[in-house]
Amino acid sequence: MNTNPDLDAYDIRRPARKDAPAVHGLVSACDIEVLGHPDMTLDDVADTLADPDFDPGRDGWLVYPRAGGEAPVGWAYAARRGDTGNVEIEVCSRDSRLTSWLWDTVLRRAREIAAEVGSPRAVADIGIYQQDGAKRALAEEHGFAPATGFQRLRIDHTEVDPGFLPGATVHPAADSEELMRAAHRIHQVGFAEHFGFVPREFDEWKEHFESSSTHDWSQLVLAQMDGRPAAMLLGSDMFAADENCGYVRVLSVLPEFRGRGLGRLLLKRAFAADARRGRVGTYLHVDTNNTTPALGLYLSVGMRPVLAMDVWRRTLEAHVPA
Repeated sequence: MNTNPDLDAYDIRRPARKDAPAVHGLVSACDIEVLGHPDMTLDDVADTLADPDFDPGRDGWLVYPRAGGEAPVGWAYAARRGDTGNVEIEVCSRDSRLTSWLWDTVLRRAREIAAEVGSPRAVADIGIYQQDGAKRALAEEHGFAPATGFQRLRIDHTEVDPGFLPGATVHPAADSEELMRAAHRIHQVGFAEHFGFVPREFDEWKEHFESSSTHDWSQLVLAQMDGRPAAMLLGSDMFAADENCGYVRVLSVLPEFRGRGLGRLLLKRAFAADARRGRVGTYLHVDTNNTTPALGLYLSVGMRPVLAMDVWRRTLEAHVPA
């Protein structure tokens, strides 16, 4: 495979927020080849470019052909995830002469990011649809291996039961710093062992969510069991514009309260709230290798799988540029 294409044939730029429509067009074209339909909205792409962990001047590449270069043919990035050495990468190429160079470039940047945060190694992750055989082969060729799988689940709303659990109360948390801090703690503790989780202090946690254009604190609720903070759920409008659906972005239950019905209660409350907002359904993503019985819970409340993706991972030694 050609790892050193003639880069003189390309115009390689750093992305800016104004490039979101161009990136969206390229990513949609790649998705259509694999899925038959786009899987990212323009807002999703804009959020990537606005992510506080992403520095477009150092972490992203947008490639146009010099001849007739109105649309990009390559897009790639390496974005840090906190200060842990974890790096999310993406490579989208519609020109085979570019593909290997883009992979090599983002992996080099991943190694630099690890050095910058003081980690001895970079842990690079890339999400790949299970149908995308070509990208899976490229990931393997570049030293990656499957690490976990995620499923996207959906439920359609007809008759919605808001749920009831003796001893449990559910409270909106957006207008109370005390409740928001409790929700933050539940998220951090409840997700500590989850794949790819990056711990964040309260202010960074807030900034991380607020950087998303589809974020909505009014969809943050806290469940208490016998007066003690026990579980939290945060919804968003990620699927509202294109599919008129709600989205459960985070559902977390403290370990000592698991198995008591709190997750089921918060899901039913989220479904009922989405139905009141006129949403036709609700989505969420679940790690199918998670040690908690999350997938079984979601299926038991009527959700169904609609899309599967694997996360491929490679660990690399950190690198300080000369």
